[in-house]
Formats: sequence, C-alpha cells, structure tokens
Amino acid sequence: MNNVKKSFSIRDLENLSGIKAHTIRIWEKRYNLFSPERTDTNIRTYNLVSLQKLLNVTMLYNNGYKISKIAKLDEVKIPTLVREIVAQNSEKSHALNSLKLSMLNFDQALFLKTYNSLLQDRTFTQIFKEVFIPFLNELGLLWQTHTISPAHEHFVSNLIKQKIYIHTEQVQLNEPTQKDQVFVLFLPENEIHEIGLLYINYELANKGYKTIYLGQTMPVESLVDLLKYYSNIRFISYFTVSPAANDLEDYFNSFQEVLDMSPGSKLYVLGHQIQQVSDKKLPSSVKIFRSINELLETV
Repeated sequence: MNNVKKSFSIRDLENLSGIKAHTIRIWEKRYNLFSPERTDTNIRTYNLVSLQKLLNVTMLYNNGYKISKIAKLDEVKIPTLVREIVAQNSEKSHALNSLKLSMLNFDQALFLKTYNSLLQDRTFTQIFKEVFIPFLNELGLLWQTHTISPAHEHFVSNLIKQKIYIHTEQVQLNEPTQKDQVFVLFLPENEIHEIGLLYINYELANKGYKTIYLGQTMPVESLVDLLKYYSNIRFISYFTVSPAANDLEDYFNSFQEVLDMSPGSKLYVLGHQIQQVSDKKLPSSVKIFRSINELLETV
C-alpha cells in the first residue's frame, strides 16, 4: 500500500472534483464539511476520506441539492443519497468518481466492479463513449497538472485497454463481412498512446471489416509490406505526440510515396498533433479527422 496516494492538496481536490478551490474553502469554513490536516508550513492537506466525501457532495450538488442542506446530512446519508441518484439517473457521474478512486488507489477490483455495473445496461460502445472518453480526457488534464503520476495513468489505461482487447477478440471470431477494403491500424515512430486506435480497431471489426492492427511506433517503410498482400488499403493512425508539428509535412510526403504504389489506398489520421492542419495542405490520398466518431461515420 506504500504507493497509494493518501494525501491531497486543495488543488488536487479542485482538479478531481471540478469544484473551485475557493468554493471548497468556503464549504469547509462555513459548513465544516471537511477537516484538513496542516503541514509544518501550515498548508492544508486532505485524506482519501475527505476526497471521497467531496466527490459524493459534488454529485449531490450537481443534482440540485443546496450545499446548506448537504452540510446538515448525517455522514452515512450522503452516500445513500448518491446511490439513489445513480439508481434513478445515469450512472455516468458516479462511475467517473469510482474510476478516479480506483486509479488513485491502484484498485483493480473497484475498476472492475464499476465497469461490470455499467455493462449491465450498456453496450461496450456506450461505455467507451459515455464514460471512458470523458474519463480519459480528464486523465490528461490531471496528469498535466501533476495531480496524478505516470504510474496512475499507466495503471488505469492498461485496464481500459484490457477491456478493448476482450471485446475485440469476441467480434474477430466472426469472419469479416465487408470485404471491399482492408483497414491497417498503426502508430508512427515514437508514438505509444494507442487507446483511441485500439477502440477504432474494435469498432471497425464490429462493423464486419477486416482489420490488421500493427500497434506502436511503426516506421513508414515497414508498411510497404502490406501492399504485397492487399489493395485498396485504408491506413489509420493516431498522432498524439508524434510526429512533431514541424515534421508533419515531411511525414505526409513520405507516406504519399507508399500510397503511390497502391492507387486507391489512403491514409486516415486523427489526434492532437493534426488538429491545426488544413486539408488543403495535405496530399490527395491523406485525410484528417477531428474525432473518432467523424471517422467511424465515413466507413
């Protein structure tokens, strides 16, 4: 348990709950909702119990409860009301809070319990779009603000990837029904962020397409081998951190040389690195997409 994060700053609480630090201080001072400890330099720190309470209070607050009313509730009543809200409405907010807690405590059992609860009345696609994507977006912000460590990110990312692998294998047991094109999915050199690409692979396989998943850090020249086996290939890649913005033009020109060997084949690209790229500056066989949904709607 030595790796479990047990102490949180007020900025950590703000980042994790979405409630401004100033508001948390008001709730603490006016309503005695939390009891922070103090460091030797008189800085507030909060334990895991305070964090969990704040996440529950936030859910009640976001569902119409006044903070003055919440403050008067018995401690055991707060999670009971949260469970009632979850039962009546969407589990999305509760699930996001549970996923945060599972990540912070490296708690695989809590992650699996949360996921299995969602799976009772949702498809995997719905869970990924409604819960995992918002969670992953928040994860990026938490990492950037140093609220979580790379260990936290890797832990929960690998659990999400595990679920994608399981569902992908299930659909790949069936023979492809869409045989007019083949999708080859890969990440460029020095790129390792593959959750988005893995999910696209799942959705394409679920639609009945043949997919070939090559994974992380693939050199362009290695993709030429695919042209010996298939025509009309749709290469799909996800540029999260690589190539760098000033290397994109060279990368696309290099890839166009591969596409020239296979008339009809194309490269589809998503990710942070291409958000500012104009279609007008791209080779004719390269197309960029602003989101996973935009790509999936075209196939």
